[in-house]
Amino acid sequence: METVAVIGAGAMGSQIALQCALNGFEVSLNDTSKEALDKASAFFDEYLDGRIAKGKIESNKKPMVLDHLHINSDLAAAVGNASMVIETIIENREAKLALFRQLNKLCEPDAILATNSSNICASELAAATDRESHVINMHFFNPVLAMELVEVVAVSAVPAKIVERALNFCRDISRTPVLIRKEIPGFIVNRIFRALTREAILLYENGYASCEDIDLAVTKGLGHPMGPFTLMDMAGVDVTYMARKDEYDQTGEETARPPRTLEEMFKSGAWGKKVGRGFYTYPRDRKR
Repeated sequence: METVAVIGAGAMGSQIALQCALNGFEVSLNDTSKEALDKASAFFDEYLDGRIAKGKIESNKKPMVLDHLHINSDLAAAVGNASMVIETIIENREAKLALFRQLNKLCEPDAILATNSSNICASELAAATDRESHVINMHFFNPVLAMELVEVVAVSAVPAKIVERALNFCRDISRTPVLIRKEIPGFIVNRIFRALTREAILLYENGYASCEDIDLAVTKGLGHPMGPFTLMDMAGVDVTYMARKDEYDQTGEETARPPRTLEEMFKSGAWGKKVGRGFYTYPRDRKR
């Protein structure tokens, strides 16, 4: 069984770590921010208590799961014995490159180094290491604890045995992997989603229909569980904008250029549900 290190204790990293622990893996969760690690610990308690209250897991499973989760602010200690390292830090190329240079020095030679990035390709990060055969994309979807899919991207430099390890790991944590053998920004799901949202924003910007009616049309007409504007708010308007901008900067393709509305919302801080306003407004918890 793989021993796992997750780097970055934000929403994605915390959920990936918990998903691994729920399936019996030993997991070290690392972050440079004590606040992020404290929030992750509180989230673990809250989520597990909620699942127990709903009868989804037995109460005696909580201490077992928490026993598998190790909070660690020391990067070297977190990754030293890990056979699977999953990076979930900020979607910034230079920050990721710097981290992968560190991981190259700190990790075991046979450790798989996976980035959760949906837009930065693993081959770019592999160039900062001397182990291109062990660097892949392993893209989880938010919320990780509910969304089953994982996009695994492995170029030809990654041998079949490493690909199979990655795919089996996804299955072992109760997730469904799909394999992409050629790199392309956005992979499968996000490229299809961007085409959908590009058209949705075009309809909205030009006054053809409101966000509410476009979302309603997509849910009722296409059978999607939520509309594109609701989903962008959930995922983060900032994340959506930066991913599009990164693809545009890489390819120069006009279809990849972020729509005017996304750019304006990004600059104004209307980043979606996490800040209380995006395409929709959200009531804030007064206690916070």
